[in-house]
Amino acid sequence: MDAEGLESFREFVAGRSPALLKTAVLLSGGDRHAAEDLLQNALIKAAGKWTRIDEPEAYVRQILYRQQVSRWRLKWRRRELSVAELPEGGTPGDGVAAAELRLLMRGALARLTARQRTVLVLRYFEDLPEAEVARILGCSVGTVRSTTHRSLARLRALAPELAALGQADAERAPSRDYSPVEVRP
Repeated sequence: MDAEGLESFREFVAGRSPALLKTAVLLSGGDRHAAEDLLQNALIKAAGKWTRIDEPEAYVRQILYRQQVSRWRLKWRRRELSVAELPEGGTPGDGVAAAELRLLMRGALARLTARQRTVLVLRYFEDLPEAEVARILGCSVGTVRSTTHRSLARLRALAPELAALGQADAERAPSRDYSPVEVRP
């Protein structure tokens, strides 16, 4: 890599690492150390081809997703145990409620399989359409849909508080009056 390419790579790493690490943390089920390893390996792979990459962030994210898929396919699996207990509830404005929600979500995500976590991250955190998720993961759109459905059901079972929170948000949201649309042949 020449000096210009090296400087470009350093700027990319300095500017985009926090966002990429956030994605890696979600993909790894909240395990920051595993996420850092995942991101570091992706950046190492990207560095080797840096001068030939047109869209660096998309390329690195693709590497992250594919590495995570490769981790699922390993024959041995590491068991993850959530041992932290949630703190007592606080007042809504003191930030404790948001921290509790993050802890609850992190614990529930950690108890999903790597595949379920990855599908949810791609669909809801990265906001990718089903077809794009299927392309990235190398599976059919139907597989993405069924995995998303099962993952959300398991997430609701693991953390029923999240379903209650979603219901409370729906009740607070302003109602929309949709008028029927006439469809003409």
